[in-house]
Amino acid sequence: MIIVAATQNKHKIVELTAILSPFGMELITQADAGLGDVDICEDGATFEENSLKKAREILALCGQASIAEDSGLEVDAIGGAPGVYSARFAGMTGGVSAGAIANEADETNIGKLLRLMEEVPDEKRTARFVSVVTLAFPDGRIFSARGECEGMIGRECAGNNGFGYDPIFTPLGYAKTFAQLTAEGKNAISHRAKALAKLKQMLTDAAY
Repeated sequence: MIIVAATQNKHKIVELTAILSPFGMELITQADAGLGDVDICEDGATFEENSLKKAREILALCGQASIAEDSGLEVDAIGGAPGVYSARFAGMTGGVSAGAIANEADETNIGKLLRLMEEVPDEKRTARFVSVVTLAFPDGRIFSARGECEGMIGRECAGNNGFGYDPIFTPLGYAKTFAQLTAEGKNAISHRAKALAKLKQMLTDAAY
């Protein structure tokens, strides 16, 4: 079965392919499905809403099963922000297309977050990365899995790997930020890896 990836992120496509291939599912890009660049307004109040919306809209456009992911950072000291606005934290605050999100500067978002947390003591700088992956089929079946990775927000950037808020996020039990870990090291414990592992188990349990 062909599954269309509701993302332009090559790293996500690699991870999703590894999960779906054992089930006889072939992951293809939006371009491969003849959709080209599709901008979907991510105006949901939760990661679940955005992930489901993207999966359903791509499914409706191409008539094939689709898989989508929405993710972000929740920081306890500032009420769970930036949350669903993680990619556009320093800019727009309303619904915005996926294309616009992709152009947001990571360092600008990080700068705003660190300024907001200047007075927050180390022990209260708790946070988590969240990922919600949704797989939607033409027959109406939907599988959705959520993964979280707990950690702490640092006071300055460290590391050159990864993307987004990785340079200031240190997962619990580690002395290095996501950006200081290797890709393999991060993927073994990340929020996305946990969501995909849950999705894999759901498909197994459903005897798909």
